[in-house]
Amino acid sequence: MVEGIDGSGKSTQAARIAEQLGAVPTFEMGATLLGAEVRKLVLGLDHAPSDLAEALLIAADRAQHVAEVIEPALAAGRHVVSDRFSASTLAYQGWGRGLALEDLLILVELATGGLRPDLTLLFDLDVALAAERRGKEVDRMEAQEVDFHERVRSGYLALADAEPDSWIRIDASRSLEEVSDRVDEVLVARGWR
Repeated sequence: MVEGIDGSGKSTQAARIAEQLGAVPTFEMGATLLGAEVRKLVLGLDHAPSDLAEALLIAADRAQHVAEVIEPALAAGRHVVSDRFSASTLAYQGWGRGLALEDLLILVELATGGLRPDLTLLFDLDVALAAERRGKEVDRMEAQEVDFHERVRSGYLALADAEPDSWIRIDASRSLEEVSDRVDEVLVARGWR
């Protein structure tokens, strides 16, 4: 799975990795019809769900995503590369919004049925640089205050530190070519390329 704050370049890399591996490319939120509607509810600028409602909506998107996209792909023997997955809930709704991590872990477990990524690539980037890369058109999550994004980044780093065998931190401040080269090194080291 590919994780990181908005503007870190993770989406570009997720698409590239999926193509290289012949994997099923997917993303959260919105990879299913249900998920597309959830995405509008969560990220729309004209309304704001409560923090708990936001987490529950995202869990609904993830449950549908697992049932409709990820599990069928895995059952068919395919690799899956997802632009965001469970760790996003812990980083954004846990560290970012301040919801209890132990509650979110239960929610993640329910939504995924216990499915866990073999590898998570964390595209780590300074919050100010990420904001520059995002540009001016932002969704509700991207429009949050700088402190929120700093907390999310800290959450991602804590998650990566807690599971060094299944998380790899990628310095996303480097050039696209350098980041791609580093990703390729990781894939080769894992025997996936």
